[in-house]
Amino acid sequence: MQNPPIKDPLSGRFFGEEDTSYQAAGGQEGLARLCAAFYRVMETDPQAATIRAMHREDLSESIDKLTWFLCGWLGGPISYRDRYGPINIPKAHAHLDIGPAERDAWLSCMQQALDQQDYTPEFKRYLMASLWRPADFSRTRDA
Repeated sequence: MQNPPIKDPLSGRFFGEEDTSYQAAGGQEGLARLCAAFYRVMETDPQAATIRAMHREDLSESIDKLTWFLCGWLGGPISYRDRYGPINIPKAHAHLDIGPAERDAWLSCMQQALDQQDYTPEFKRYLMASLWRPADFSRTRDA
């Protein structure tokens, strides 16, 4: 089921149209701050220990990859492909043991990172609802 459209109270446009979401996130700089906060949460939240263990010790590349993925996905520059190649979420995560609990831990980290950002409540709600699908595509098992 599709979520109802959410309007950006600042621009008057709907999130998901053109670059509205990218702009609401603060562009590449805002998304870099969000992604850095996301991985800080992942490092400190005990419920995220399993998904943290799936990453390298140095999270720099993970932060960069998530930042550039979100830039293009939210209507900004499509630079991920230039840096890392084509995006295929299931293939990129196929080597990991990701079930519903890991997906939900990832989403919890993102919610906590979003709570630290100076985004409108409407954008936070839109982004969390939108991120559920790619988070679910990352699953490699059902239980």
